Amino acid sequence: MQPRPLPVATCGGSGTHPREASSRPFIVGSMFITPAYAQAAGAAPEANGLITLLPLVLVFVAFYFLMIRPQQRRMKTLQRAVEAVKKGDSVVTAGGIVGRVTKVEDRFVEVEIAPNTRVRVIKSTLTEVTNPLAKPAND
Repeated sequence: MQPRPLPVATCGGSGTHPREASSRPFIVGSMFITPAYAQAAGAAPEANGLITLLPLVLVFVAFYFLMIRPQQRRMKTLQRAVEAVKKGDSVVTAGGIVGRVTKVEDRFVEVEIAPNTRVRVIKSTLTEVTNPLAKPAND
């Protein structure tokens, strides 16, 4: 049994252009859609505007609860700790300096980073405040 050949149709032209043949063949097969089928297909129904925005809203809600809200909580606890810093607390600055607080002012904190070596840092640059008397987590 021989395979069935694909149907061939002709495309009529006006004949005014030299490249345009009056009977140019083209293959009508399963890969091409004929103009009759293309015209018969109706437009897709329009979706409700709220339904199209729903995935975007869900992504924003997920980002809020997984990233934004926990970061806001960390920032609030850090602000409270910086406001409550007192003499003797161990601190870490944004520049990575680790030391013990020796003096607290309104905007500045004096930090001892080595014996008899003290630096003044701005309170807002403190990234971690710990109480030296607090019990470590692994003990």
